[in-house]
Amino acid sequence: MMRHWQAPSCLLVLLFALVSSEASTLDDTCRSIGASKKDIGYDYCIKFFQADNASATADRRGLVVIATKITREEAANIRKRIDALKASGTDKKVSGRLSDCRMHYTNALKWLEAAAEGVKSGNLQKAKMNLTGVILGTDTCEERFRELGVVSPLAAEDAEFSKGCSIALAITTML
Repeated sequence: MMRHWQAPSCLLVLLFALVSSEASTLDDTCRSIGASKKDIGYDYCIKFFQADNASATADRRGLVVIATKITREEAANIRKRIDALKASGTDKKVSGRLSDCRMHYTNALKWLEAAAEGVKSGNLQKAKMNLTGVILGTDTCEERFRELGVVSPLAAEDAEFSKGCSIALAITTML
């Protein structure tokens, strides 16, 4: 027969084991990403997911959905930054490149949502295709500035955004 004080202790042990196993999904996933993607690394992956508290207990599918949510927020912020840069009266050629990049980030919002839906519905191929498209679009945005011979005013944001999308793609590939 279990004593009254033993029941809460057993419950706490069970709860701790459950939380520990769920939390280890994030840790294990970021370790795998860190081992395969040196440009991202374990620490960056963990830091990236700290933007959403639900990542601590999410499974891998949930982590992809969270990663797409975080990157959608980043895409929306980058679009706002592009609008501010354009409003500040940039060079006409630079302004044209910024317009191209804005279009990419508008598409990225839709593609990231489609990627999350693909993961939720089990259509991982669709998710991978959408995530790959988003990453290629970011690369294209940066390439357009290189062609112009100027440093992209979005270089830092594009690099961070691309890393987040790469994290989502890497986890989708693990599923």
